[in-house]
Amino acid sequence: MAVAAGMVGCFAVMRRMTLAADAFSHVALPGIGLALVFRLNPLVGALVALLAGSVLIWAIEGKTKLSTEAITGVVFSVALAIGSLTATGEELIDALFGTPGSMTIAETIFALVAALAVIAFILVARDRLLVSLVSTEVAIASGIGVTGLQLSFLVAFAVTVALGMRYLGVLLMGSLIIIPATVAKRLARSIDAMFAIAIGAALASTLLGTWIAALTRRPSGPVIVAIAGGLFFLSLVKLPALRLKACADKETPTHDS
Repeated sequence: MAVAAGMVGCFAVMRRMTLAADAFSHVALPGIGLALVFRLNPLVGALVALLAGSVLIWAIEGKTKLSTEAITGVVFSVALAIGSLTATGEELIDALFGTPGSMTIAETIFALVAALAVIAFILVARDRLLVSLVSTEVAIASGIGVTGLQLSFLVAFAVTVALGMRYLGVLLMGSLIIIPATVAKRLARSIDAMFAIAIGAALASTLLGTWIAALTRRPSGPVIVAIAGGLFFLSLVKLPALRLKACADKETPTHDS
């Protein structure tokens, strides 16, 4: 889950979907509410709602040319209203903020298969996604199906949000997608380095947060996101120092001069 979140987050940040990423997770609310009403696993309802939301956002974006963030904001608001009408109670709170504990066999299988599918998609489509980010016209001229690629990315994003429902809940999963990728964007000097840093930050936040949450008997989701936030603020402190050192090295006169 953490690896998938780090990889998807890199492209979400490069596509300037930082605000949309958090709002997009709220699209799961109506699905969770309906799943609870019909006594189904909330994960099933969340996944269905997220997939439907991704298709809806993609369809509206293609017809209106509005930005992804604007469309996501509208869909998020409607989903939040419907979700608040369809479900209340402790089960909804658990689905929103995570439910630490043992996973069922079905949840484990879904998590493994879905995470591997998202990772495989990003690795296979990486170059095409980068080209479409640089220029849609160049991507189309190169024979890249931009429309289908955008839908595939939104679906991968939706699945990644659903993956984090157990540990972080759908409300906090958007943070794990965006924060490590933002740290990576600040520190990295290449695409490969950005992927490596984002994955490392997501893994470190998840593993360390899960361990601390178990020791302190706290919900794992808020602890994981708090650690990821700490890494972001740490990157703000360290990077200026590195830049100052680089500037000092450039200004130091050599023996030849």
